[in-house]
Amino acid sequence: MADALVIIPTYNEKENVEKIVKAVFGLDTAFHVLIVDDGSPDGTADIVKGLMDSEFNGKLHIQERTGKLGLGTAYLHGFKWALSNGYDYITEMDADFSHDPNDLPRLYHACKNDGADVAVGSRYVKGGGVKNWPLNRRLLSRYASIYVQMVTWLPVKDTTAGFVCYTRKVLETLDFQKITFVGYAFQIQMKFAAWRMGFKITEVPIIFKDREEGQSKMSGSIIKEAVWGVLSMKLNSFGSSYKKVKT
Repeated sequence: MADALVIIPTYNEKENVEKIVKAVFGLDTAFHVLIVDDGSPDGTADIVKGLMDSEFNGKLHIQERTGKLGLGTAYLHGFKWALSNGYDYITEMDADFSHDPNDLPRLYHACKNDGADVAVGSRYVKGGGVKNWPLNRRLLSRYASIYVQMVTWLPVKDTTAGFVCYTRKVLETLDFQKITFVGYAFQIQMKFAAWRMGFKITEVPIIFKDREEGQSKMSGSIIKEAVWGVLSMKLNSFGSSYKKVKT
């Protein structure tokens, strides 16, 4: 059995899901894949089940949920499933190829071989970058990370990154009941909680590419949650929400 799992949340990703699954399984490093599908009406789950039966039995898995419940809850569902099924390195990534599957081994090796507890696929360290994004999206993303750093002092340049590998010990230690956000703020909160608890976070440079097929899930409510969520995280950190447990 592989010791590494890639969690890919989906909602209406029929154009991408087969291609992303085959790209992950085409890598030299052995990964298993878990699709967490939020009741996609376009048949995404049926495509995955067909691949499970025809090509990737025992390596490809699916968890189906009964509606669009949010990115953060999809990942938490996947994290719990990964821990229950014995995986040691758990990576989250998008289905739309904005995260390059070829970068998966570098995140994995940063944790398995180089001592990181959390490996972040980062757009904002040397060697990283963004392709095919309009200027307003570039500015929004870059200044969001700067805002988070200023408010929280989190020593991560790409705080909203959604391409992240966690070791088992990080996910076993975090209290998922205190991870309450669903959009960009979820990604920030996970990194902030891991850092506050003393885990080592490493940033691995990646090139982020805007999706080519399907529709973006970005919304104003997600941005609003990130802005106010960062402030609430910082305030809560003065209490007992994020206690350091690692020496």
